[in-house]
Amino acid sequence: SPAEDVEDASEPTKRDRSHLENTLKLNEEKPADDVSGVLQRLRKIYHSSIKPLEHSYRYNELRQHEITDGEITSKPMVLFLGPWSVGKSSMINYLLGLDNTPYQLYTGAEPTTSEFTVIMHGPKLKTIEGIVMAADSARSFSPLEKFGQNFLEKLIGIEVPHKLLERVTFVDTPGIIENRKQQERGYPFNDVCQWFIDRADLIFVVFDPTKLDVGLELEMLFRQLKGRESQIRIILNKADSLATQELMRVYGALFWSLAPLINVTEPPRVYVSSFWPHDYHPDTHRDLFLKEEISLLEDLNQVIENRMENKIAFIRQHAIRVRIHALLVDRYLQTYKDKMTFFSDGELVFRDIVEDPDRFFIFKSILAKTNVSKFDLPNREAYKDFFGINPITSFKLLSQQCSYMGGCFLEKIEKAITRELPDLLGSIGLGKKPNVLSCDVTGCGETPKNRYRKP
Repeated sequence: SPAEDVEDASEPTKRDRSHLENTLKLNEEKPADDVSGVLQRLRKIYHSSIKPLEHSYRYNELRQHEITDGEITSKPMVLFLGPWSVGKSSMINYLLGLDNTPYQLYTGAEPTTSEFTVIMHGPKLKTIEGIVMAADSARSFSPLEKFGQNFLEKLIGIEVPHKLLERVTFVDTPGIIENRKQQERGYPFNDVCQWFIDRADLIFVVFDPTKLDVGLELEMLFRQLKGRESQIRIILNKADSLATQELMRVYGALFWSLAPLINVTEPPRVYVSSFWPHDYHPDTHRDLFLKEEISLLEDLNQVIENRMENKIAFIRQHAIRVRIHALLVDRYLQTYKDKMTFFSDGELVFRDIVEDPDRFFIFKSILAKTNVSKFDLPNREAYKDFFGINPITSFKLLSQQCSYMGGCFLEKIEKAITRELPDLLGSIGLGKKPNVLSCDVTGCGETPKNRYRKP
């Protein structure tokens, strides 16, 4: 009716924000836990026990993943992914209370965010150019330089004096546009996404219930999220824009289209709510939406609380991969030396081995070693490329990587994986309640609980 329309035209009522402040503990004046000692020990273990092997066997060329000091000391990172105009930027504005302030991120119906925007803490509001962010080695973004100038022009940092950002950094990404080709962006969009995915502690994949088109770009994205399932949270945003029955249908349709893309035994957690400052539409399930929002905030809080455990687990996972890589290169080299005779052509001998490593039991022999899981083995094709750039003769055997004072590289990394890093993890756990060490973080094999399945 016209009368109602007049009422709607006035400023929409704002939602109460007290649950945000309570759940994220924004008003608590508690001393920040002193983690600098733990970080120092973590850096020391990384530099003395992991990095030498990483350098010696050029691990960085296999996975393009160099860990900088900035990354070891950085705050947890929350990454927002999803199609365009699903409300990613609005959600960040809402969580940080930036609406109608000079700080707010642009939002709108058409694709508005064409940059990767990093929202971090700073004493006063300021914008930082991507080129400056990448040049500052104290920040964790210096490795992004390798994606080129075109990308750095699409990277932007915003410093905001907000309590939540003292403990976490948000990254807003350009929306996925299904019929857009990668080349049109002018930089390797998928590689950049992968860089952020590899480093994110929590990944929010946001959907709008009115446009659930799961196309090729999105499929590609989920392929990149493989192995990060425990960090993914799916958000069905703008849920109060639909009637209940329709919302149920959309919820089912979303699960249906995502199921083949996420190969896990447990379905991922889907949060259904509306993340923006305006009040929920009348006649919608406000209680449900509020509960969903609070459990998402609890998730975020958990990541902040467990940031040190996450960091240690991340470095340990990295060390495991470096160790496996070193064992594999060592095995390739040993096989090559065994096959070489005075008259053989080194190129041909090695091509044989690289083309069919299984004939020489290269990967099988690594699995026979202790603490190697078949799920951690890199793919065989990657080594064809790797040795294409790094000739086998430029490496030394592991048995020769020892010194009288420094000990052996392999022993040091094994000690870090089996003793030093778990001990460091234990030392944090002591000050906390025993149940805080979540299995998600320490990788004790438990899957996150599915709240929709009856026990």
